[in-house]
Amino acid sequence: QQIKYIMKQFFLIVAILGFSISFAQKLEYTNGKIYQDGEQLSSFETKTLMKTDLKALHLFKKAKTKESLGGFLLGLGIGGTVADLVMGLTSDVKYPTAITYAGVGLMAVSIPILSGRKKMVQESVDIYNAGLKEQNKTLGDNFELNIVNNSNGVGLRINF
Repeated sequence: QQIKYIMKQFFLIVAILGFSISFAQKLEYTNGKIYQDGEQLSSFETKTLMKTDLKALHLFKKAKTKESLGGFLLGLGIGGTVADLVMGLTSDVKYPTAITYAGVGLMAVSIPILSGRKKMVQESVDIYNAGLKEQNKTLGDNFELNIVNNSNGVGLRINF
């Protein structure tokens, strides 16, 4: 009796997930922004959507980490250089000092960190889109029933 209840709940959950995934829309990456169905998505919304595809999510998070770290280093370098320039112009301190050289160094280090992040975001979007099922397929086109055997026993796996 309890097994019937569990199986009913399982098939209900699978049906709901299959239904929601079948209507998933493709993502578009243009001009550094991600769009779904013409609406721009935030990073949080994009991460939420990509939770169904772990490889795409990992790549997207890696690109965002690169962007954050590179932006921080670039800002720190520009800020240090400008602050040293202002100190050099407003006081009798000899310009440039070590702060300027450190700032220029931080800016130089940020360039390779920032490079390639757009390509990584585009690749993550492409991986996510490749994982989506074709929306015009019906249940009969992509229904798959397999017998599986693992450490828990033998069972049926249904993919649709």
